[in-house]
Amino acid sequence: METILKSDKKEVKVSFDAPFMIIGEKINPTGRKKLAAALKEGDYNYVRNLATKQVEAGADVLDVNVGVPGIDEVAVLPEVAKLVSEQVDVPLCLDSANHEAIAAALAILPGKPLVNSVNGEEKSLEAVLPVVKDYGAAVIGLTMDDDGIPNDSETRVAIAEKILERAGKLGIPAEDIIIDPLVLTVGADSNAGLVTLQTIRSLKEQFGVNINLGASNVSFGLPDRHTINQSFLSLAMGLGATCAITDPIKLTSTIRATDLLMGRDQFGARYLTYWRANQPKESA
Repeated sequence: METILKSDKKEVKVSFDAPFMIIGEKINPTGRKKLAAALKEGDYNYVRNLATKQVEAGADVLDVNVGVPGIDEVAVLPEVAKLVSEQVDVPLCLDSANHEAIAAALAILPGKPLVNSVNGEEKSLEAVLPVVKDYGAAVIGLTMDDDGIPNDSETRVAIAEKILERAGKLGIPAEDIIIDPLVLTVGADSNAGLVTLQTIRSLKEQFGVNINLGASNVSFGLPDRHTINQSFLSLAMGLGATCAITDPIKLTSTIRATDLLMGRDQFGARYLTYWRANQPKESA
């Protein structure tokens, strides 16, 4: 199954046979005080810089979130999304819990963006899916509902099925739904990573949909988070994950190597290109 995302300059294909899609996570003020301050002050040069650095590091799509307390997201999300789309050529992932802000940004963006996100809660399904349909966007579906995040893969898969069914009733095709099986930290529950991996396997087998991860959540609260994130991401890719919202600066090398090992990089071209571009410059 192929999910197609577009900017006005570039098209990105998401599928199990295609290279893994990297959604750059850094334009999100959660835990980023400097970005939060820049958004409050309207200092968008910092945002432009984050956009450029992530694309240069390998991001195929950029997540854009302006969720700072006190900010009018309906006004600011379209403004920031527009300037990011003018700064870089990749498609955008509009990230907000405010469906009115999502609609306002979709109304001014070219191409086919990704919406982050809808979930199995009734209020979310009723608010977000019609917006996705009206603007012909694609959407990430989170496997949580009114009862929260399930602790087992079977219930997460059932929520995914509910999202796909409700989207289908509105005329949104399954290829425009990217399911997120949700990643919780193994620091709090040693089985959390296993449940997510089991969910990935089941989603691929039962629905064949594209699968997204918030990969770095798995290591929260633990030392040497990078090693855990690398290991988890490679395991998830092998089971069927096709994209992740993550840090391209830290994890593109792992993703390129895993794509190579999975036969998704002919002659190692993408791996070698990335490696050559990121070798330390020798001092004169």
